[in-house]
Amino acid sequence: MIDIPKLLAQELSLKPFQVENALALFAEGATIPFVARYRKERTGELNEIQLRDLADRHAYLTELEERKQTVLKAIADQGKLTDDLQAQIEQCLSKTELEDLYLPYRPKRRTRATIAREKGLEPLAQWIESLNQPNAPQADLAVEAAKYVDGDKGVKTAHEALQGASDILAEAVADRAELRSHLRQFFLNSGSFESRIKPDFPEGTTKFEMYRTYTAPVSKIQPHNLLALLRGEGEEVLTLALTFDEDEVQSYLEREVIRTKAKPVREFYQAMLRDAFARLMKTSLISEVIAEKKQWADIESIKTFEANLRELLLAAPAGMKPTLAIDPGFRTGCKVAVIDQTGKFLEYQTIFPHTGEGQREKAGRSLLDLIRKYQIELIAIGNGTASRETDTFVNEVVKSLDHKPVKVIVNEAGASIYSASQVAIAEFPDLDLTVRGAVSIGRRLQDPLAELVKIDPKSIGVGQYQHDVDQKLLKKKLDETVESCVNYVGVDLNTASKELLSYVSGISSAVANNIVQYRNQNGAFRNRRELLKVSKLGPKAFEQAAGFLRIRNGDNPLDNTAVHPESYGVVEAIAKDLGIPLDQVTKAGERLKTLSLQRYVTDTIGEPTLRDILAELEKPGRDPRAQFTYATFREDIQEIGDLKVGMTLEGVITNVANFGAFVDIGVHQDGLIHISQLADRFVKDPKDVVKVGQIVTVRVLEVNEALKRISLSMRSEVNDKATQQTERSQESAKSQRPKPVAQSSKPHLSASGDRPSTAATLDDLKAKFGRKR
Repeated sequence: MIDIPKLLAQELSLKPFQVENALALFAEGATIPFVARYRKERTGELNEIQLRDLADRHAYLTELEERKQTVLKAIADQGKLTDDLQAQIEQCLSKTELEDLYLPYRPKRRTRATIAREKGLEPLAQWIESLNQPNAPQADLAVEAAKYVDGDKGVKTAHEALQGASDILAEAVADRAELRSHLRQFFLNSGSFESRIKPDFPEGTTKFEMYRTYTAPVSKIQPHNLLALLRGEGEEVLTLALTFDEDEVQSYLEREVIRTKAKPVREFYQAMLRDAFARLMKTSLISEVIAEKKQWADIESIKTFEANLRELLLAAPAGMKPTLAIDPGFRTGCKVAVIDQTGKFLEYQTIFPHTGEGQREKAGRSLLDLIRKYQIELIAIGNGTASRETDTFVNEVVKSLDHKPVKVIVNEAGASIYSASQVAIAEFPDLDLTVRGAVSIGRRLQDPLAELVKIDPKSIGVGQYQHDVDQKLLKKKLDETVESCVNYVGVDLNTASKELLSYVSGISSAVANNIVQYRNQNGAFRNRRELLKVSKLGPKAFEQAAGFLRIRNGDNPLDNTAVHPESYGVVEAIAKDLGIPLDQVTKAGERLKTLSLQRYVTDTIGEPTLRDILAELEKPGRDPRAQFTYATFREDIQEIGDLKVGMTLEGVITNVANFGAFVDIGVHQDGLIHISQLADRFVKDPKDVVKVGQIVTVRVLEVNEALKRISLSMRSEVNDKATQQTERSQESAKSQRPKPVAQSSKPHLSASGDRPSTAATLDDLKAKFGRKR
C-alpha cells in the first residue's frame, strides 16, 4: 500500500512534519480555521488553503485505499489475484485507474462473451490467440472453427463459431486497463464536443442559440460552455456528441494488439477490434470522459462561486448604527422597518410614495418622523422593483435634514428566501414576509456577514450554473467558505445569532442554540470562561471556539481580541515587563514593537503565535474587513431606456463568471462586462480583475431594450477605438480575398472553445445569469 503522508508531502510540496502534524490535529477533531490560526508552530504555518487541499486529498486517498482492499478481496476470492496484479492495484493513485484494473474481474451481466463460453467456444478463442504471434504458423480459421459446430449447443456454422470466439477476444480487449487509459486520454486531448439544436426549435427560439452549430476541443472547452451544453442536452433542446478520429483509434488498437503477419488472422483481429471498440468501449469511454470533464467544470464553477461568496460575505459593514430599511414596491407600497444599533427590530410601517401625490406627501412625513424618532444614521433600500424610484423619493425627503443619513441601495438577493425561512419565522412569527425581508435588507447593510449566514448560499445569486454542478460538493465548499469567513472576522458572543455561531470553529448547531438559550436566561457573557457553563460545550469545543468569539466590555480586555485564552499568560508577562496593567496592554502601541519575542518562546508557543499576539494587541478587536464604501447611481438614469451608448456610469459588481462580470448600474437589469472588456490587457480569469461588491466605472457599449441586454466595458476608450480600427482593417482585408471554391462540411465554430463571444454569451446565458430585478 502507498504511504499516504509521504505521498501528500510530495504532491503538495510540503515537509513530512507538516503533513503528519496537520493530519494528527484533524484526527483529534481540530478544525481548519483553528489549526491555521492557533497551531502554526505544529504545521509550519500552513494556511487555510494548504490545509483544505491537504484534508481533501487525504480524504480521497483514504477512500481509494479502502476501495483497494475491497477490490483485492474480490479478485482473490475468484482465485485470480497474481503478485503483479496486486502490485499494480496497491500502487495506483486514482479511482479511475483502480476501476480499470478491476474491470476484467468485476461481476458482469450475461454478455455475448459469456454466451460464447457457454457454447464451448473459449478453446477456439484461445487457439486463435495463440496464432497472434510474429512467427506463428499459417492456419485455416474456418477449418478449425468447423470442429466447434454443434447444433445442441446452438453453434450452427463455422462462421457462428468464429463470431463467438471474436466476442470472447473482444471482451478481453475492451477490459484491458492500458488500452482504456490511452483512449480516454486520446479523447481528452484530441476529441471535440459538437452540438446541434434539434429541428423542433427554429432559429432564435431557444436560450441555447449559440450552440446551434457549435464545436469546441475537449481540451479547451470552458466550464460554462460545457455546463450549458449538458443542460441543453438534458432539456432535450440540443444533441451533444464527442467526436474524434476513429481511424486513429483503430490504428492504435491494431498496433497494440495485433502481432501476427498472417493475413487471415490479421483480418480476423481487425474486425474483432472494430467490434470491441464500437460495441464495448466507445460508449463507456465517451461517458467517462464527459463525466471527467463535467467534474472539472463543476470544480471550476464552484471555485468561482466560492470566490464570489467570500467577497460578498466579507463586504465592508456600514456599522452597527440605527438603520431604516426599505423593501420598495409600487402598488403594494414600500415596507419600512427600523432596526437599532444591535440589529434589533423596533418598528415598521407601510408607505405609498408611488401611488399619487397625496400619498407621496404622507409617506414623506412618515419617513421623516421615523428618521427623527430613532435618530437614523443609515438608510438601506433594496435593489428590487421600484428601488430607483424609492431612492429618488428618499432623496427628496432627507433634503430638509441637517444631518443626512447615509443612504445605500443594497443587493437584496436572497432576502425573499430568508423571509420565508424557518429562521425568519422563528425570529419574527408575527411579521409579514415583506417586513422580514426589509429587516434582512437593513441588517445586511449593518453587517453583511452576520445576516447572510442565515441564507442558503445558493440563494444569494452569485453562482454559475449552480443547479447543474455536483450539489454535494457545492454544499461542502460553500459551507467551508462561510466557516472560513466567519472565523476570519470573529463573532460577537453577546449579539450573534445561532446561525452565525454555528459556523464558529468547534461549535455545532445544537451548541450554538444552547449558547443563545444560556445568554437569554443569564444575560450577556462576562468572560470567555463562562462558555464552559453552556450545556454540551466541553473543553475541546472551548479550545476550538474561544479565540474566535469576542466579548466587548467584559471582565478581561483580552476577551475582545483574537488572542486565545491559552496564551493569556504570555500577554500577562508582556504587560508585567512593560510595567503596565493588563487592561492597558492593548494601548501600549509602539512599545510592543520593542519587545524581544525570543523571551516569550515556550515549548508550545513559538514566534509565529507571538507575532500574531503582538499584531492583535496593536489593533485589538479590529475588523479585518475593508472600509465601507458605496456606489452612487446617476439620478437621471433609472430605466434601461435611459441608457445611451458611450455613457460612463458607476456601478457595483454583482456576480463574476468565467466569461465576465455582471454590474448593477441602477436600471433594474444588470449589464455584462465581457471578459474581453474588463481591462486594456489580456484577462485570463475575471476574478483577477474584479470581485463581487467592487465599485467600478463602466462605459455603455450596447443596449438592447427589447431583449433586456446591456453590454458594458471597463477598457479605456482610446484602446477600444484602436481595437475597433484593427478589426475594421482585418474585415476589409478579408473582403478582398478570393472566396473559397467550396465550404468545409465540418460544422462552423460559432463561438471559441476558449472564450465565447459577447453576443453569444449574452444570448445563451440571458435566462441563467441575466439578473432582472
